[in-house]
Amino acid sequence: IYEFRRAPNPRRVQMFLAEKKIEVETIQINVRSGENRESNYLSINPKSGVPALQLDDGTVITESMAICRYFDAIQPEPFLFGESAEEKGLVEMWNRKIEIEGMNPVGEGLRNSSEAFKDKAVPDPRVTKQIPELAERGIMLANRFLDDINKKLKQSKYVAGDNFSMADINLFVLLDFASWIKVIPTEDHGSLIKWKELVSSRESAKVFES
Repeated sequence: IYEFRRAPNPRRVQMFLAEKKIEVETIQINVRSGENRESNYLSINPKSGVPALQLDDGTVITESMAICRYFDAIQPEPFLFGESAEEKGLVEMWNRKIEIEGMNPVGEGLRNSSEAFKDKAVPDPRVTKQIPELAERGIMLANRFLDDINKKLKQSKYVAGDNFSMADINLFVLLDFASWIKVIPTEDHGSLIKWKELVSSRESAKVFES
């Protein structure tokens, strides 16, 4: 796996693999220095994003969720994408909601405001100008999502129900990512804070300490 350990998408895969107790060789790509936009890495992932999984036969799988799905197909247990048909549907639903309503707005907020992403407002080696209004909207939508997910966590122990799942990994990574643009749970998000403390106690959460 080619990754930049501090970035949110690689962390989703790291935490997933830790839950599965699967060990995979990793190669660090320094995104801060622009190594992901150099020819050696672009030959692996032309879009420049991390992570990217390269299989023994040379096949490359990009996108963090696709990589997790690959390993889940090889080793289904523990059932992080749900076991029953109902669980699978709920986990998939919440994964999508966290991605669309949480991750994407935070990404917009960061990439359209940070100097580090000047002319790089999307994960693509081609020039993409920043739009400050998208940053403002992204921050607003991310805060709105914290309100929504707090209401959901008043109703269940974990995001998709009684069992820990990929949806919890996605939300846990999102909260860390959102803090980069100062979107942080407040005292009004009691259920979300309680949930975060619960997930923080898991062994897999230690990937955030490295």
